[in-house]
Amino acid sequence: MRWQRGMWLFLVPSFGLMALVLLWPLGYAVYLSTFDYHLGSPAMRFVGLANYTQLLSEARFWQSLSTTVGIALGSVTVEFALGFALALALYRLTFSVRAFMILLFLPHIITPVVATLFLKWVLTSNWGLIDATLATFNIDPPDWLGNPVWARICVVFADAWIFTPFVMLVLYAALQTLDQAQIEAAQIDGAGEWHIVRHVVLPALVPVIVFTVSVRLMDVFRFFDTIYVLTGGGPGTATETITLYTYQLGFQLLQVGKASALGIITLVVVAAIIAVFSSLLQRGYGRSA
Repeated sequence: MRWQRGMWLFLVPSFGLMALVLLWPLGYAVYLSTFDYHLGSPAMRFVGLANYTQLLSEARFWQSLSTTVGIALGSVTVEFALGFALALALYRLTFSVRAFMILLFLPHIITPVVATLFLKWVLTSNWGLIDATLATFNIDPPDWLGNPVWARICVVFADAWIFTPFVMLVLYAALQTLDQAQIEAAQIDGAGEWHIVRHVVLPALVPVIVFTVSVRLMDVFRFFDTIYVLTGGGPGTATETITLYTYQLGFQLLQVGKASALGIITLVVVAAIIAVFSSLLQRGYGRSA
């Protein structure tokens, strides 16, 4: 119909806002990434792809990328395992579901910086809550935030503590959509709880699981505030993620051109992750259809 032909005009304000807020900063970042530019310096020297090649040849870049991937895989694995277990527990619960859900969701309501400050106080050596508790039992605790291995573990569990409630809530909502007839048929056939979860529940939740995991992976690649407050990227560069490295390049070393190039590389990596998990999501919907 004629009136439908002009409907696209209603999208112009949204596209204009997106271009202003998203596309223009992205284009400007791409532009800056081709220059050797230090913040505050009036000179801008065009270097083409030199910033990209320099970053890709740096050991620190690959270390920060591997640290980011390791933290992402560790935290998302813990979050999914705990979130799915808690969602199943709430799904099986027959009383006070809302009360337990609110209590379990509290860590996600707290601002991440505030939650991390609390965790830092708990994990501080010698006088932190954990160390003080272990000292009463004459147990010598490790240096939680000073040892590289323990610092990475603490970062993983800090992120898991904050974001597991999100995973739990999404999976619990998905569990409400399960076809009870399939579960009852499996019970009639003599299937145990584990077999029902493995062969009925999990296949039905594949699209939601892939979506949730992909969202959390993208979030972890932008992981900054928790690490900045908890370890500052230390000890040394043991917990320095690619986002924290970008911050140090841009706001501490003032190498804006190089920091912009690192941001574009990060965008490409995250876009690749989105593409992979979008493909998996579509396949999951195809199997569940």
